Amino acid sequence: MSKKRRTIALLMDYVGGDYQSEVRFGVERAAEAHDVNLLVAFGETLALPGATDAAQNSIYHLVGSETVDGVIIASATLCHHIGIEGMREFCRGYAPLPVFSIGMAIEGIPSLIVDNAFGIELAVAHMIDAHGRRRVAYIGGPTNNEEAKARAEAYWGALAARAVPLDERLFAVGAFTIDSGRTAMRDLLDRGSEPDAVVAANDKMALGAMELLKERGLRVPQDILVSGFDDAVIARFSKPSLTTVRQPMKRLGALAMDSMVRMLDGKGVQDVSILEVELTCRESCGCGVQASASLPPPGASSRGGASLIAGQRESLERALRRSVSIPTGSLDGWPGDLLSALEEELTGTEGRFLHALEALLDQAGRAGAILDHFQGVIAVLRERLRRPSADGGGGGDGVLQDTLERLWHASRIVIGSASVRVEGERRLNVELASMYLSWSARSFSTCLSLPILKRVMASELPALGFSRVAVSLYDAAPTTPTMNGAQDPQRTTMKALFLMEGGREVEPPAASFPAQLLAPDGFLGDGERRTLIAIPVAFGDVEKFGVAVLNSGAHELVYDALRLQIGSAVKAAALHREMIRQVELRERLEQEKIRQESVVAARIQTTLVPERLSVEGLELSAIMQPAAAVGGDYYDVLATADGGWLGIGDVAGHGLAAGLVMLMIQSMVSALTRRDPRASPARLISAINAAVYENVRGRLMRDEHATLLLLRYERSGRVTFAGAHDDVIVCRARTRRCVCIPSSGVWIGALPSIDAMTRDAEFVLEDGDVLVLYSDGVTEARDPHHEQFGLERLCAAVESAQDASVVAIRDRILKEVEGWCPSPDDDITIVVARYRAPRQP
Repeated sequence: MSKKRRTIALLMDYVGGDYQSEVRFGVERAAEAHDVNLLVAFGETLALPGATDAAQNSIYHLVGSETVDGVIIASATLCHHIGIEGMREFCRGYAPLPVFSIGMAIEGIPSLIVDNAFGIELAVAHMIDAHGRRRVAYIGGPTNNEEAKARAEAYWGALAARAVPLDERLFAVGAFTIDSGRTAMRDLLDRGSEPDAVVAANDKMALGAMELLKERGLRVPQDILVSGFDDAVIARFSKPSLTTVRQPMKRLGALAMDSMVRMLDGKGVQDVSILEVELTCRESCGCGVQASASLPPPGASSRGGASLIAGQRESLERALRRSVSIPTGSLDGWPGDLLSALEEELTGTEGRFLHALEALLDQAGRAGAILDHFQGVIAVLRERLRRPSADGGGGGDGVLQDTLERLWHASRIVIGSASVRVEGERRLNVELASMYLSWSARSFSTCLSLPILKRVMASELPALGFSRVAVSLYDAAPTTPTMNGAQDPQRTTMKALFLMEGGREVEPPAASFPAQLLAPDGFLGDGERRTLIAIPVAFGDVEKFGVAVLNSGAHELVYDALRLQIGSAVKAAALHREMIRQVELRERLEQEKIRQESVVAARIQTTLVPERLSVEGLELSAIMQPAAAVGGDYYDVLATADGGWLGIGDVAGHGLAAGLVMLMIQSMVSALTRRDPRASPARLISAINAAVYENVRGRLMRDEHATLLLLRYERSGRVTFAGAHDDVIVCRARTRRCVCIPSSGVWIGALPSIDAMTRDAEFVLEDGDVLVLYSDGVTEARDPHHEQFGLERLCAAVESAQDASVVAIRDRILKEVEGWCPSPDDDITIVVARYRAPRQP
């Protein structure tokens, strides 16, 4: 039998973010190299004891020996609130599993950190020694973050070592975010501290500081110098580009995995390992890009061709290796391979060097290297191979040097093209991920039951890059979390809701399983090496519903967005389920009362129907036919100076309460459209929702809700709409076929705010097009066999009568529905409009 593959967990606050993304990349690549499974679990930054962080961070407490063999903790991302003592307790909670810390040195836990103090000293020293600045301000990170503490202490130490007066007004604190950098820079300027340089504890705060300086009319670097820390991707592309302390974030992740494997093999590792950092000077300090580092003197070389390299090959390899940081060991021999290709080029194999360079760039890009840094490789080669040797030879061959110069020029073009291509691919991936997330958000926002959620996940997740997914929910109902955020003892088992393998939905097992397994048996380890991402399924800070485990490889933006979307959808399904239960209970108790109120409700409903239908450019006809148990159908037609408004809706339930809700909606629609005829339908829907929610829930103490669709018609034929109701039917005069346009909003009165889920959409009417609005009393009318009339039959009825008048079309629909269902049990509302385009002068 083959040996079971090990599984390592990586815990961090997010999978996105400059630091998190780079560290995770390094861990993932090293996991591949060591042939171990990787489980990345993320929630949020750990909160102080007593704070309500259990829902989002419950994922950390489910990771244990049942699923993993060791735990790597990105401590620098989790510690902002709890500090080093809190992190020590958190790490010890995983005993007896081996634990490794990244970014924070924790007593008793093997740790890997960067030389934070030296990095800040480099930046401060550069401002003072190289640029002569004396008023160097500092923007530090969170006070409980150990890396931030070390960097802040180094700032004060660097000033003191250079006899620069210490001024508290030059020190501010941020939160490692762009916004906090802006705020800190504003505070520094408002204090009257008059800095001539700024060093920030990370790149994001430095970029925020530069934004604020620009707003204040201060130029970087002409008026004030700025430096950051990390060398995030965005630092190279800001304007001006950011001088920063480069820390090897991918290498941090790779070395952490290397160390964990050593620990599992029973080998010793250092208690604390420190990685070097280096200052990368760019435009924000006035230095521009430094193409090459200082080099040791070249060794002796002979004149001509490959002999130019042979005499100094070993030192050249060391210099090239220093120029580019490649996080994994897959390309360890690249300097020697590149030099060998150059020797072949110089001995007559034309094109060999550029071919090798292109292959190297391709491999390095996949390994996560920054391809721009290979410009430094060319700078090193150019400098070393043009210097004359000690005996005066080596660089004097004019033909050879001319050949080399052309080769260096071509190489720079190849590197530049490769770098642009990689950045272009990254940008395209971001755009695609954002587009797919926008589409999926609309689908997830309308999930009002778990079966619908399953269908949405089956259709949307493959487009987002997922082929292997397990979404599992706790068996027990949500309860109040414990004060320390530990796992709720009442919710120790889960059941799979949704399972996908190979990009296809499969039937999940019916049996429950221990929550610590995170997914059904066999999902995490099935023989194939995998990297999986585990996220909590939760809503807000308190309500935790379960866990989702997904394959890696999707864009990092997707994971956090999907966590919110699935959690919100499960919450909406629970809310809807409870709402339906309450409605059904109340309706049973009030059945008799509703019957008595039906007469009054019918009167309200029919009285509010518009008496005259007149909107310029539309031929209109409508009908509302209340059922025996009157519901709350609503429609309205409101003319404006340049068009008009059409509205249609349906209040859930029957009787007087439904009629009252419908009356509220009609009154508000009429008032709001008269006040602002050009208003956004989405904004009106959101405003009406807030008022209905407050009136129905807070004053009537009821839970009615309604569908509502508002359409703003313009004389040009453009129709802007928002809300949730049945599909809009447009029978196109040009094709003589019906087009069904879905509405994608949410119900009115179900949630206190629907702003984030309500958006405007548009379609355009052409001359002769027929627009049909209807209530579900039409499509859901059932024949004696309980088959619904349906949207297909409705479209067929419209198409067959499209040349007739709007009155005839309306009557044709009504006749077919009544023939299908002689005794409908729901109100029937039909609005038909034919568009007549303005005549051209």
